[in-house]
Amino acid sequence: MQSANALFKLFYFLTFCISFAFSLNSDGLSLLALKAAIFQDPNRALISWSELHATPCSWAGITCDRAHRSVISISLPSKNLTGYIPSEIGALSFLASLDLSQNFFSGPLPQQITTLQNLVHLDISSNNFNGSLPEGLSNLTHLAGTLNLSYNAFVGEIPASFGQFPVMVSLDLQHNNLTGKIPQVGSLLNQGPTAFSGNPYLCGFPLSTPCTVPEAQNPRFFENPQKPGGNGGLVDSRKINGGSVTVSVISGVSLVVGVVVVSVWVIRKKWKVEQKLGKENVSREVAVGMGMGGEEGKKGKFVVIDEGFGLELEDLLRASAYVLGKSRSGIVYRVVVGGGKGVGSAVTAPVVVAVRRLSEGDVTWRFKEFEAEVEAIGKVKHPNIVGLRAYYYASDEKLLISDFIRNGSLFNALHGGPGNSMPPLSWAERLRIIQETARSLVHIHECSPRKYVHGSIKSSKILLDDDFKPYLSGFGLSRLVPGVSKSANVALSRKPNLVSPKTSVSSNIKCMAPEARNAGARINQKCDVYSFGILVMEILTGRLPDNDGKEGLENLVRRVFREERPLSEIIDPALLHEARAKKQVVATFHVSLNCTEQDPELRPKMRTVSDNLDRIKLQ
Repeated sequence: MQSANALFKLFYFLTFCISFAFSLNSDGLSLLALKAAIFQDPNRALISWSELHATPCSWAGITCDRAHRSVISISLPSKNLTGYIPSEIGALSFLASLDLSQNFFSGPLPQQITTLQNLVHLDISSNNFNGSLPEGLSNLTHLAGTLNLSYNAFVGEIPASFGQFPVMVSLDLQHNNLTGKIPQVGSLLNQGPTAFSGNPYLCGFPLSTPCTVPEAQNPRFFENPQKPGGNGGLVDSRKINGGSVTVSVISGVSLVVGVVVVSVWVIRKKWKVEQKLGKENVSREVAVGMGMGGEEGKKGKFVVIDEGFGLELEDLLRASAYVLGKSRSGIVYRVVVGGGKGVGSAVTAPVVVAVRRLSEGDVTWRFKEFEAEVEAIGKVKHPNIVGLRAYYYASDEKLLISDFIRNGSLFNALHGGPGNSMPPLSWAERLRIIQETARSLVHIHECSPRKYVHGSIKSSKILLDDDFKPYLSGFGLSRLVPGVSKSANVALSRKPNLVSPKTSVSSNIKCMAPEARNAGARINQKCDVYSFGILVMEILTGRLPDNDGKEGLENLVRRVFREERPLSEIIDPALLHEARAKKQVVATFHVSLNCTEQDPELRPKMRTVSDNLDRIKLQ
């Protein structure tokens, strides 16, 4: 009798479990197979993956199509997962995005991954995958952006079928153990050298390594290359022995607090602007207030941020000032202080600074709030960012004093402008400008937990010195004058006189990411990435972002690459004689195409963009 009861309870338990298993849809069962293939999950990233649910749509890292409740995205980057990809992955027929980067997956890629016909985004970089590259990956005809297989241990030759990838797909095979000659077929001919770097036994175009018989036929095997860490640095290769992995878990939130406030003089002043013979000379009246109990902010404060800045407000008010330019954020003056004979009849050089007079925008700033914002901006220092030296605050006037960069803007260097007699920029100068601007933008994005955004990347914001070193200007204006971050359609239509003659409303709009063009849109770092991509295209083609009112520049470049048309159709004619630079130019174009993906999630971070650009070397 007892044995019968035990059998009945066992039968009831099994029936209960089976009913739960069958309540989970087929996509959920495929994901449970993936979970079973992961034998180390130290961060408990998959704890929500349970067979008790009807669908996997609420699981961490999973996104579903609302209509069919089918899995369309698996996003598990940097989770310290150890395991392999099971063949059941091929059953996720609606899967559009698979991101397993920065983990410890190993083994070969299952052939079933080549059946995911709806896959658009595939990133398995920085793992320990090995074996040969599946030829059938070329069957994934909907791929876009970057197919990222970098920093693994794949071996063997690159399949010729990879030439069947659409021209718009950037292939990233760098830092594997691949060998042999790069197939000279199809879209592989359009890939830059960056796609194949870090594979010492690969040879042939676009690499500078010529092919010899031993290199092409004798594969070499060596340890897995180092993988880039999540912050763009390098982390040591880690070996999996007996299923044990050493994991470093970083917990907690780091807070950056405190702003150093230096209050100097209490001065009341007023600037009056008068225009004469095309120049605007500025006359000022200054009244000194001693703080008679009035509201703070009406008295005016001049604050020096850079300790090496030796000028006082009185020096600036006595100096000659000339208008450099106008924008929605205000007016910029070139202010020349001093000069002439000094002690012992020695000639002293004048000090030249740029003074930006901020427009009021949509926000009325209290002094403490304005002070905190400007001090934070002043702490962002980089060799390629215009340095903020001091500021002035009053209730009716706000000034930013920064370094003056004397050789004009990149816009003028590319398209001409008043007093511009410079010869066309060479390829070496353009590549340097692109690379160093990218580094400055990386610094802005990574220097603070606040995830700063520039918000207005375009050629007029890149200033050049006498050596054509670029300086990124305008950082922080989108916060100090919030009105400038609104839709370009709205802001520019209100103040058309602030648009320079050679630019246009549509050109400014084309610099902005699609998701940032609507009123009230929130600007984020991926918007900066898009604008940087447009900037790179502008530098390479010498064309305005709106392509003089014709097809937009981004659309033009994509069409030329998609149709595999000659590069001479879009490249700046001034670069046509530099034939030796063709491979570097093509590689740079591919970086810009990645930056300008319509889907923000497909755009790389600026750290990745900068690293890829730095691998493009002059020859």
